[in-house]
Formats: sequence, C-alpha cells, structure tokens
Amino acid sequence: MPEENEFRRVRLEKLAALEAQGVNAFPYRFERTAEAAALDARYAALPAGATTEDRVAIAGRIRAIRNSGMFIDLHDASGKIQIFSHKDFLSPEQLALVKLLDLGDLIGVEGVIRRTPRGELTVNATRITLLAKALLPLPEKFHGLADLETRYRQRYLDLIVNPESRETFRKRSRIIAAMRNLLLERGYLEVETPMLHGIAGGASAKPFVTHHNALDIDLYLRIAPELHLKRLIVGGFDKVFEINRCFRNEGLSPRHNPEFTSLELYEAYADYGDIMGLTEALIAAAARAASGGTTITYGGKAIDLTPPWPRRSMASLVAEKTGVDFLAIADAKAAVAAAQRLGAEIGGDASWGHALEAAFAHRVEAELVQPIHVTDFPRDISPLAKLHRSGDPRLVERFESYINGWEVANAFSELTDPRDQQARFEAQMRERERGNEEAQMLDQDYVTALEYGLPPTGGLGIGIDRLVMLLTDSPSIRDVIAFPTMRPKG
Repeated sequence: MPEENEFRRVRLEKLAALEAQGVNAFPYRFERTAEAAALDARYAALPAGATTEDRVAIAGRIRAIRNSGMFIDLHDASGKIQIFSHKDFLSPEQLALVKLLDLGDLIGVEGVIRRTPRGELTVNATRITLLAKALLPLPEKFHGLADLETRYRQRYLDLIVNPESRETFRKRSRIIAAMRNLLLERGYLEVETPMLHGIAGGASAKPFVTHHNALDIDLYLRIAPELHLKRLIVGGFDKVFEINRCFRNEGLSPRHNPEFTSLELYEAYADYGDIMGLTEALIAAAARAASGGTTITYGGKAIDLTPPWPRRSMASLVAEKTGVDFLAIADAKAAVAAAQRLGAEIGGDASWGHALEAAFAHRVEAELVQPIHVTDFPRDISPLAKLHRSGDPRLVERFESYINGWEVANAFSELTDPRDQQARFEAQMRERERGNEEAQMLDQDYVTALEYGLPPTGGLGIGIDRLVMLLTDSPSIRDVIAFPTMRPKG
C-alpha cells in the first residue's frame, strides 16, 4: 500500500543514517541476563522511587516510545518493562541511536533496575544495542473480518500485537505435553509412522495425492496413522502412541482444517471400555494444563470435564430424543425412511447404519454439551471396529466422545479377525465403486499382518486442534493452528 511504502521509505532512511554512524542494524547475538516477567517477580517489593545497583541485560521489541525516546516500552516473550534512556546515563552516540529507533525495532538494553516514583519498574539504560531494524510498521489493532484474515495469514503480526494469541499457543504446547507425559507415565511408547502411504487407510476421508519421482508411483498424504500403529502392536509392542499430522482433502470450516494434528494410540489386551477411562484421563489432564482445573468455559457455557463421563449408546440417544428406536427397525429402507422423516438428509439407497448415524447427527449431536461417550456405533460406518459382543450384527464396539456438541475422540475395540477385516475392506471398496471417495481402500498387507495375530486391542484418536479450541475458548480452528491453510489472495 502507498502509506506502507512511505513508512518503509522513512525507515530505510533511518537505517542508512544508523549505518553511516557505524551501527550494525542486524548483529549476530546479544547476551541477555533477564526477562521482563522474572524482573517483575524479583523486584515486586522494590518501593516506588528506589534505585538499585543491580545491572541487567534484557532484549525485546519496542512497542511504545514517549518523550522523544526518553521512555520506551520494551516487550519480550514474557512481558513488558520500561526503559529510561537519558543523557545522564547514555553517551551522545547512544542518544543519536535512540532518536533513530521506531516502533517494532528489536533492541538490547543494559542498565540498572529502579522503580519510578509512579511505581513503574524501569531499567536506566547505560547502553542500547539495535538488534533488528523493523522496516515495516506494526499494525495498530485488529478489527473485523479483514483483520482476522491478516491475523491468520501473517501470524507473526498477530503474535507480536496480541498477547492472547501468544497465550493460546503456549496453552496448546502445555496441553500436548500433559497428554504425552500421562501416556509415557503409563508405559506407552511414542513412535513415528509414515506420512506418505501407498494406500490411503485408517479412516474414511478423501486423501491428498502426490507423486514419488524416483519410484514413479503415486502416494497419499496420510489420513490416519492407524494401520501402521496396529502393525506395531502385531510386532510385539503393547502400548504405542503418535502425536503428528494428518491430511484430509476436504472442506474448510471453523472446526476443520485439511492439515491437522491428532493423538492416536493403541493398547494391547484392552477394549473400548478401558479406552473410555483413558480418554477421560487424557482430556482432564489437558484441561488442568490449560487452566488449572477440569471445569472450563466455552462460548459462555460452563463445561465440567471431571471423570467419569456418562456412556450412552447412539441408538438410545436417538430414541430418547425422537421416540424412534432404530434397533427395532430391521429393514434398511425403513430405517432410511425413518431418518428422512426426522429431517436428516440421506439418500434412499443408504444402509441401516448410515440412517442411524444421520438421525443422530441431525437431532442429537449438537445438544451434547457436557462430556459424554456415545457408544455402540453401526457396523456400516466402522470398518475397523470389532463386532459388538451383544451379538447384534449391526453394531460394533466403537465410541465417540462429545463435548460442546463436537466429536473430540473416536475409539474402538479393534477388529482383530483377518477374515472379517477382509470382508469389511471389500465392502468399502464396493462403496468406492459406487462413487464414495471417502470409503477406505483395501490394504492387503494390513490383512496379512492380522493373519500373524493382533491381540485384543483398544485404540483411540483425539483431534488435538479441536480439543485446544475447547480448552482455550477459541471460536475457530484457525485460532489454534499457527499457520492454517488459507485460500491464496488475488
């Protein structure tokens, strides 16, 4: 923009003036001895008007300049501290440097700690070092949709200007660390599995496709690590987990990004009941890491994440809400008709399981604000889950955990019978032939792995981004992904 170009021109002139004075505007390093927050804590009892003999070296970005540079607000990663730059303490050369500073410049300051008569903790600067000259001005404040776009596209500006955004990403880090630590304490092994798959599997989703030049084959960015992780269970590891990226070539929404982070784990000799308890423990630990407790507020609603959580079957929740008992409907066409009468959008040739799922999504899902495990999913939509031990061939041992009307976890008693798995994959392939691009592909090597024996296993997937949204009261997934996928400008 012309105005921005004018600001840049003025700053380039100041940079030239600094270089003419022999100032290196982009030096190699600066030796810090303290950060703003630590100084605040250390000198909390220092009375107004007192000056110490304590020398410190701090560094950060200039966010305010007052009285022609006499007072500077310096922000580092931990907070803010005031800098006093005065002729009583600085050489003429240093004062000349101060006059050429701008908002946004990065500086290092050496000096003595004092507290002003007004109570402001301050460093009396005895030396100021320019660490990076900012050639573009910082934005004033973000307002409205256009500036939301700027926040997501130029996250560095958002982080500079908005301490709330920095705190969100700090909380994200603490959330992931808490979940990782809990699993490590329980004997899980953290592993890494491929991002490039020859067969897109482990979930029902449309994949991204790339090409490997040396092998001259198409590969898929992984949509889930599930099948590789379960191969490790076959290989003899009893507890494994991975926190890493997945990619799904699908739409964007406030709760969906095509590149996302998931926690996925598998435990031998466990079933989905065991995994429900683990899910509660993981999310409770994450909540405590983010906010210190297990009661959170999202969008003004109080949500209590304290374990244990209720466990209700999908069919019973639909029956309670609508009066329609899908378990009493044996025929697929009748089930589809019932779902359509409830207002669900579903094709006439859909299966019984798809009809139940559609009715649940349309009439129940959004009302599950407090945490709950929704259990006993239809077999038709769960190609990797074990048949339900009740004996109903339409159901599998799968649950999804819902909070605030959102699915935040998905788990199974894993299918271990290779014959059943082969048949499920073949049914998915028939769906693909009918045009369902999200149906799973046949992974024959995975079936072969099962033929060597997969022990009874419980598995779990948690979407990290959506969980962080909940635990930080963030309205959009783009608020919790540092660099979300965006449509190009222009």
